[in-house]
Amino acid sequence: MVALTHQGTHLRALNRLTLQTNTIGENTTAIRCLDWDRDRFDIEFGLRNGTTYNSFIIEGEKTALVDTSHGKFRQLYLDCLKDLIDLSTLDYLIVSHTEPDHSGLVKDVLKLAPNVTVVGSKVAIQFLENMVHQPFKSLIVKSGSSLDLGQGHELQFISAPNLHWPDTIFTYDQKTSILYTCDVFGMHYCDDYIYDEEPDLLQADFKYYYDCLMGPNARSVLAALKRIDKLEIDTIATGHGPLLKHHIPQWINDYEKWSKEQAKTDNLVVIFYDEDYGYGEEIARHIAQGLQKTEVNIDLIDLSTTDPHETRQLVYEAKGLVLGMPSQSDDHAQVIVNTILAVAHPKQAIGLFESGGGEDEPIYPLRNKLQEIGVTEGFPPILVKTAPTPNTEKMAEEAGTDLGQWITRDRSIKNIKNIDSGLERALGRISNGLYLITANKGEIAGSMLASWVIQASLEPLGVAIAVSKDRAIESLLHPGDRFVLNVLEEGNAQGLMKHFLKRFAPGADRFAGVKTYPAQNGSQILANALAYLECEVISRTDCGDHWMIYSTVQRGRVSNVDGLTAVHHRKVGTHY
Repeated sequence: MVALTHQGTHLRALNRLTLQTNTIGENTTAIRCLDWDRDRFDIEFGLRNGTTYNSFIIEGEKTALVDTSHGKFRQLYLDCLKDLIDLSTLDYLIVSHTEPDHSGLVKDVLKLAPNVTVVGSKVAIQFLENMVHQPFKSLIVKSGSSLDLGQGHELQFISAPNLHWPDTIFTYDQKTSILYTCDVFGMHYCDDYIYDEEPDLLQADFKYYYDCLMGPNARSVLAALKRIDKLEIDTIATGHGPLLKHHIPQWINDYEKWSKEQAKTDNLVVIFYDEDYGYGEEIARHIAQGLQKTEVNIDLIDLSTTDPHETRQLVYEAKGLVLGMPSQSDDHAQVIVNTILAVAHPKQAIGLFESGGGEDEPIYPLRNKLQEIGVTEGFPPILVKTAPTPNTEKMAEEAGTDLGQWITRDRSIKNIKNIDSGLERALGRISNGLYLITANKGEIAGSMLASWVIQASLEPLGVAIAVSKDRAIESLLHPGDRFVLNVLEEGNAQGLMKHFLKRFAPGADRFAGVKTYPAQNGSQILANALAYLECEVISRTDCGDHWMIYSTVQRGRVSNVDGLTAVHHRKVGTHY
């Protein structure tokens, strides 16, 4: 083992960064970047024992690097990497997924290894193209793909979407029986042990990590466990914490037990798509993003690999179905579509979308057959003829949210009915003004009627807005985004409220028929608003079912100095 310490004469105790290299298999080296004092992860998760970022080198006749590291380790990591291998001859860079703590140094490696081929899932390669902003050679892999490095190191790839990013893949080396899983089976735990020497010390952090990152996708965890069930695994090379070697059955059994406890079929939506046909996967994942806002359970199923028995069971359990049109010439996919038609029932909602591959199964005859069964249409068909634009992607996301809101409507109605005459009615006596938020981001425009708005700071001038997590506009309100807060006027708000409270079809122009003009930040100012404020998002805070958006105010204007802000009075505090 080699240990390197971050160099610098003014390091504080709370910034200890060290690095380890270890041989973990034949011609296989682990590079572990140890972040001893990190106390937060993904903003909302507190850490007690720091964390590590693990990267791996596999050397056969060709050489592969599995993942990189966090940007804070740039010099330490790159110096170590150059000592271990000749980067100018690096053949492959395998990207397990593109979260920055694992791909933060991909661009640096591409600069030092200009001939390298980047290996990843289709979604990962697309994400990387937007991250590194330079051309690179790539190889797209999925379950069943393999890559022969020579000397027995034949790599087998396993798709593991949504664990916990949509682009995740596992890599299994036949030579060493090492399974590289990135975030899966990891934990935020930093110590000098390369392996799981003391499981009792690790158990709490292992469970905490599962609960935070894997538990919300329990059904996807079970699907991934099923895909690796037949592998002979000597070591699980994780992206965080110690590698797992001595107690592998225990760790896998824990994941299976916890996932079965959480993988409920209540409010299950199954999305069927063809991973290799047209733009089906891209559209499916944007629909899934919209569904996630409504806290339904989601299964993403590849039409080209699923079997009729599994399909029958999933469709029977599902409350919602989404189907991307497969190729007319794909016989297996046609069998699956027919299975869906045979099992679908009137208590379900369904949405259809084209994949845009050039020979899609016709969408409207299938829609007619489903309507004859009596299923509810969760969103109008999404038609895709060319490469998806940001507007297409936003339409798909909004469609997913609409479907999810239909699925969870009974829960929402029940929550409204279960009103306590004391607390909820007292909370409802907090009155608020009425505002219309407008936001533009490139080609995408959004709006939202809001009442939970307050001035939050004087220096700098700032406002805070509570935005429900299932609102379409929330994706346009991340740090750095800009919007306009339009203040509605007492006695002159009904027309605007009626317009913006109606239900819009996914992708519809929300400003059609409304007088607006552009603000300096690119968003829309309502001509009939009492006042407006141009704002920039600084931070988002998780507040349960809402995001609290804190923003600074750059400029504003009042159209009627004698006007008063429209006020919203609620009867209860459990709904708007």
